[in-house]
Parts: sequence; C-alpha cells; structure tokens
Amino acid sequence: MKQRIGEILEPESKSDFLSRGFNIFIISLIVLNVFAVALETMKDFSKLYSGPMRVFEWFSMVVFSIEYGLRVWTCTLKPEFSGPIRGRIRYMLTPSALIDLMVIIPFYLPFFFDMDLRFLRVLRLFRLFALFKMARYSQSLHLFKVVLRDTKEELFIVFAATMGMLVFASGGIYFIENKAQPEVFSSIPAALWWAVSTMTTVGYGDVYPITTLGKIFGGFISMLGLGTFGLPVGIIAYGFVEELQKQKSRPLQCPHCEKEFDAPIDRRKMQR
Repeated sequence: MKQRIGEILEPESKSDFLSRGFNIFIISLIVLNVFAVALETMKDFSKLYSGPMRVFEWFSMVVFSIEYGLRVWTCTLKPEFSGPIRGRIRYMLTPSALIDLMVIIPFYLPFFFDMDLRFLRVLRLFRLFALFKMARYSQSLHLFKVVLRDTKEELFIVFAATMGMLVFASGGIYFIENKAQPEVFSSIPAALWWAVSTMTTVGYGDVYPITTLGKIFGGFISMLGLGTFGLPVGIIAYGFVEELQKQKSRPLQCPHCEKEFDAPIDRRKMQR
C-alpha cells in the first residue's frame, strides 16, 4: 500500500492513470487557489461569496495537508530519505517540503493563537506559495529546475558581475552629477536607483542626468546594461538546449524486458 501511494504521488509515470489523475487534480486545485486569493482582494466579491470561498479554502487545505502527510510517510521509499526518523526529517527540510508546509501552516495558526484580522489576511496570501508546488507536477517546470541547478555557477558569476556594474554605475553617476543635482544624487546608495532603472533600460524618468558628461555616461551604461542583463537569458537558453539533447541521447529502458534502447525512440510507443 505504501509503495502504491508513493507511485501515485510521484508524477514520473505517465502511463499510471491514478498518478496522472492525481497530478491533474492537484494542479487544478493550485490554480483555483491562486484565483481565489486574487478574488478575495475584491471587497464586493469577498462579501457576496465569503461562505463558498471559505468552504473551498477548507477543502483545499485539507487536501494539501493529507498530501503533505502522505509524502512524509512515503518519503522513506527513496534511498536518500531512508530511515523512519532521520530520513523523514531530511525530507521535511527539503525546499519542496518546506513550500508545502508554508502553504498549510498559516491555515491552522488561528486555531491555536488569537490573531488580528489584518494579520489573518496576510497569512491567507501564503496560499500563493502553492504556485511553487506546481514544479513538482509539471515536467516543464522540473526541466527548468534542472537547468537552473546545472547553470548555477555561471549564473552566480553573471549575478556578481551585474552587482559590480551597478555599483560602478551608481558611483560614476554620483561623482558626475552630485554638484549639479545634490538633492537627487545625494549619495551612491541614492544613485543606485538610477543605475538599476538605466541598466534594465526601464528608465522611469524620475531621476536622470542633466550634465553633458552625465548623459554620455548614462548612454554608455544603458548600452552596457543590454548585454549584462541579457547574459542570464542566454545561459539559461543554452542550458535548456543542452538538457534537451541529453534527454534525447539518453538510453531508454523498456519497463517489461529491462533492455536499454538508444534514442531516438518514441517513448509513448515504448510504454505501450
């Protein structure tokens, strides 16, 4: 029974009808919860449908709580979480398990503590964290997570370089524009907002250089920002292409005869 429940909870098997149905049900429930949180911010709607919305919240949190409990119970089936106590503790400290916990805990807090209504409204926003649960059920989101994990070193280097460029830009514009606009560029941290809006090419127009040298420097920073903020997109795109090529070239194993086949093979035909 434990093994079967674990198979249903994991979205790996597309041929398992119960597993696929459960995944679709949970994804639908997550999307509906996000819509429900958005609709609750509309005063007229929340007053008119407060009863049904509350019932739906109860139903969702009960389902998410049962799912979380079953995942903690069946996590010992995986080698990395073997052990009835330590294995479950390791699982409960994983990012996906913590996200599950952040979704359901705010629902139960009012039963044990007296809380202000405004604080309760804030706690209900934690239901939006259910969006991050979808990464577990979507193969595309799982692929995105794998790509981020494989390119984390390159992304960190780009992030550090970007932070350095922001400091350089804010420092440069401060020394150029401070005398002309002492109230706008009063310090390097104050000039950081201009650097962010300029390098991201947003340019809100609330802070801008007025000196000739400042305008030249601002143009240089704008062009530099196009390349700097475009680098992470290129790295992630390359990571997607590389991961897809790995999946295509990875040998497939027949579930019936335990033979490995070289790609490309139609996975759906093989599963049949």
